[in-house]
Amino acid sequence: MDAAERSHLGRRTLLRATAVIPAAGTVAVASGTTPGHAATPKADGHRYDSASPRFSLAILPDTQYLFDADSSDPEPLRATFRYLVSRREDANIAFMAHLGDVTEHGSREEISLAATVFGTIHGKVPYSVLAGNHDIDSGTDDQRGDSAYLDAFGPRRFSSMPTFGGASADGYNSYHVLRAGGREWLVLALDWRVSASGLEWARKVLHAHPTLPAILTTHDLAWADDDGAAQLSDNGRRLWDGLIRGNDQVFLALGGHYWPPGRTVLTNDAGHDVHVHITNYQDRYYGGAGMIRRYAFDLVRDVIDVETFSPWFLSRDPEKRTPLEAETIELTGPADRFSLSIDFERRFSGFAPVVPRKPRPASAVMPRGTLAYWRFDASGTAPRATGADTPVGTDTVIRDLSGHGNDLRVTRLHDSAPEILTWSGEHHDDQPAHASLRFDGGKAPDRGAVLTTSATAPLNSEKFTSGYTIETYLKLPDPFEGDHAWMGILSWEGRNGDAGKTTGWSPDEPTCSLNVTPERFLQFVVYPHVQDADPTSWSHALPVGRWTHVAVVNDGHHTVVYVDGSKIARNPSQPSTGIATLGKPFVIGATQFEEKFGQGFYGWIGDTRIVKRALRPRDFMTSPA
Repeated sequence: MDAAERSHLGRRTLLRATAVIPAAGTVAVASGTTPGHAATPKADGHRYDSASPRFSLAILPDTQYLFDADSSDPEPLRATFRYLVSRREDANIAFMAHLGDVTEHGSREEISLAATVFGTIHGKVPYSVLAGNHDIDSGTDDQRGDSAYLDAFGPRRFSSMPTFGGASADGYNSYHVLRAGGREWLVLALDWRVSASGLEWARKVLHAHPTLPAILTTHDLAWADDDGAAQLSDNGRRLWDGLIRGNDQVFLALGGHYWPPGRTVLTNDAGHDVHVHITNYQDRYYGGAGMIRRYAFDLVRDVIDVETFSPWFLSRDPEKRTPLEAETIELTGPADRFSLSIDFERRFSGFAPVVPRKPRPASAVMPRGTLAYWRFDASGTAPRATGADTPVGTDTVIRDLSGHGNDLRVTRLHDSAPEILTWSGEHHDDQPAHASLRFDGGKAPDRGAVLTTSATAPLNSEKFTSGYTIETYLKLPDPFEGDHAWMGILSWEGRNGDAGKTTGWSPDEPTCSLNVTPERFLQFVVYPHVQDADPTSWSHALPVGRWTHVAVVNDGHHTVVYVDGSKIARNPSQPSTGIATLGKPFVIGATQFEEKFGQGFYGWIGDTRIVKRALRPRDFMTSPA
């Protein structure tokens, strides 16, 4: 940065480290925009899981003070690369991006040393590198022609990488396609000063990959005040107006060059957020000591957790770290350690909408041993379901699609109004039928509706001594208003005391029931056919406003409850063989106590299935099979 720039911003910009290594052999420069192949590299036994919804990107900023003529010390960067290779599996590191200013003067000696150091990571973690103003003639744009930087860090170095997609004709801009979180992502690595043709090349890359979320990396993007509030630099404004704002795919833009670090959120032409971050630590002790920023993506939580640390200092014996090393090992200020909440599905919906899973016919979800299967679309009701939000008529029959005769009939409790039970088009994304029932049960006064089998249904007397699986989908309203504590989801009628059980909480409790506690915990309590016991499973608090899949699995000896395919913590080790059914009806929508129903369920219930054997989670109704 020249004196005018320093005067303009009051900051000095130095180098940014790139993750690149010398390529073996001579390879022609890739200049097209043909889609790259997002492979899943494996090196030195360190596996990377491209399907996991949790993965990391490592961002390495200006390393120029580590490659500064005769004062060079590349050991911090070697330590960073060793860390990324050794931790690739544990942190599920998908990629590393260098933000430019690899060296201080861009001399062939500095560039050659840096290229050798990048050999530590080559072939083990894919990466990108771009030129910073200290790596080349800072007065030029990407049409500058040959340079020591281009010879060492041009497209030839990346051509063997499975993520490398191509480079601009001049060789100073490149892109990578990586697979992470079960999908492909695009990383653009743009030069210090992108020319008009470079911008056009970048637009073509985006247009050639129209469904890929994109992360833009460049050297000069934004600068920040001492509080970390960032704003676009002149070059950043040019990139914003000429590339970012009109391409909704770009959701994250990262730059170095300036310090202190900072961040901001801008709104693009589609009305969506673009996160703009500055990452640079060359002003810190030991020129930043090869410090990296790790972006940990969690597609389940819709969060990116960001942390900043120096692997070189981290590797030191804590007892021998100097005060400056201990102080710089990790940065925890709001510009260096933070979380971004991003609804990825919604953010990417404009260019990569999620295709809803189609309804599946009943025949596709009735495995061996299915005793009953109920769904609330036209295929499962008689008379046929009418429009959404219209009442379900009393005495409506919900057919048992397994063919075993366990049909359900609708009854309203306590003279409840017709609106207490309505048809609904809401459903879990993975539910076979795209329909459900909306129950509006509650207390004070008691009200609700139930679906019960007939007095002679085979399910009433089934003992399940060899095991069973009971599955259902449900959603609690948001907000979860009113007194709905201990409401029942499903159960068998009949008192456990009448089954000869003496060890339970009350002899008036049903022999088997799935309920919701005041804390929104699931409670599954069963009185086994064999043992005199009441093994009870307790879940965590269920979310509101979101569909949940619940599966109760008994292998003939023990019962395990799963929520959204995950085994809950509080499953009893107490033996449990069968269910002490008494020939009385099976019920959806309430739990009977003291031979009567009180409140009914409050929320939505979708497809419900009972199988006479223990199913594995991969065989649940949510399974993609």
